[in-house]
Amino acid sequence: MGAFKLTLQIILLISSVLLILLVLLHRGRGGGLSTLFGGGMQSNLAGSSVAEKNLDRLTLFIGAIWIISIVGTGLLIKLS
Repeated sequence: MGAFKLTLQIILLISSVLLILLVLLHRGRGGGLSTLFGGGMQSNLAGSSVAEKNLDRLTLFIGAIWIISIVGTGLLIKLS
């Protein structure tokens, strides 16, 4: 049971960092962090691309992994 708990915690840590990075990579829609790095002017010129759609899908996938690992870790803590 200890190895499974450790594995879930490692998955939680990795998915947390990936989720933060993926959210910061998204195009800004009216200010925020993306305009700090000069993305304010370019976001109006660029249209919805395949890369943006793939980034959305990847963010949702990593978010689902993050939620599953949180629920699994919580259940293991509650059972032990």
